[in-house]
Amino acid sequence: MPARPRIVIVFTGGTIASKLDREWGGVVPSLSGGEILSQIPDVQDVADITIHEYGTFPGPHITPERMLEIARIVQTYVDDDRVDGVIVTHGTDTLEETAYFLDCTVRTEKPIVVIGAMRNSSQPDWDGPRNVRDAIHVAAHADARGLGVVVCLGGIVTAASEASKTDTDDLTTFQSFDFGPLGRITNGHFLVHRRPLHREVFDVRSIPSFVPLLKCYAGMDGSLIAASREAGAAAIVIEAFGVGNVTPSVYYELVRCVEHGLPVILVSRCPVGRIEHTYAYEGAGRHLHAAGVVFADYLNGQKARIKVLCALGAGFDMQAIRTSFEWVDAMERRV
Repeated sequence: MPARPRIVIVFTGGTIASKLDREWGGVVPSLSGGEILSQIPDVQDVADITIHEYGTFPGPHITPERMLEIARIVQTYVDDDRVDGVIVTHGTDTLEETAYFLDCTVRTEKPIVVIGAMRNSSQPDWDGPRNVRDAIHVAAHADARGLGVVVCLGGIVTAASEASKTDTDDLTTFQSFDFGPLGRITNGHFLVHRRPLHREVFDVRSIPSFVPLLKCYAGMDGSLIAASREAGAAAIVIEAFGVGNVTPSVYYELVRCVEHGLPVILVSRCPVGRIEHTYAYEGAGRHLHAAGVVFADYLNGQKARIKVLCALGAGFDMQAIRTSFEWVDAMERRV
C-alpha cells in the first residue's frame, strides 16, 4: 500500500470554524482545528494530517501583517521534506487576498490550498467538511504541484491570482471571471483543466503601513487622492472606469502622486477585462500610462493592492513595480 500523503492544515478561523453563539447573539468563529476535524473523522483515512492552530479570526480581522505571519508558517512547512502539501482555512471575506498574498510570498512547487465555508457548523448544510475533503484531494495530487496557491470551494479549484468572491451566499462563490477554473473535484478526483497564466514570488521583509484602494465614480474629484498622498501613502491603487479612464480632476492628482515618487496602480472597476491604452482624451488611459501610472492588467483592486504591498515590502523601485505588473506587455514585446 502506498504511503498516505502528509498534509498540514493551518486553521485561521472564518465561517468554516463558526457556530451560533447565543451569548454573542449570532454566528462567531470559535471552533479549533481539532474540533473541526473531529466532526469529519473520515479525512484521517485519506491523509496523515498535522494541525496548526493559528487562530479563530473572522475574515475582516486578517491584516496584511497576519498574512505575512501565515506565509512564514506555510513556508516552514513546505520546506519540510516530510510534508506533501498545505491547506489554510480562512474566512471568505478576505480569503482571496490572503490566498494571493501566499501566492506572492511562498516559494514552493508543493500544493497550497486555501479554503473556507459559506455555511457555518450550526447549519444543516455546512459545507466545511466537503471543502476540507476536497482540499486534501488537491493537496495530495501530483498534478497540483507547480500550480501555485489555489482556492477550493464547492468543488471548484481556482488560481489565487484570479479567484474573486462573486456571491455573498452561494457555495461556489469563488470564480475566475476572465479565465475560468483551473480544475474541479469530481467524485473525489482532482481534474486539472489548465495552468495559471502568471506567478511571481517576492521576498517580503516588511509590510507598508498605508496603501489605500480607491474607486472612481462619476464626478469624482482628486481630494481623496490628495488626502492619501498627504497622509503618507506608500502607494495608491485606483479602480478606474472601463479600460482605464478617470475624471480630469482625478487624472491631475494621480499625475502629482507619480511626480512625488508615489507608485500609482490602475485597475478597472469592471469585474471582467484588462486595462488598456485605448483612449486619449483628458483623463484617459493613454495619458495616465505615459505619465507613469502602472497598469495592473487583469488584477482586480484588492489583488493589485496585495501585489504592490509585496513589491514594496521586497524593496522594489518604481521601474521594478511597473515591470512586475505589466507582465503581459513585457511578454508581448519579447514576441
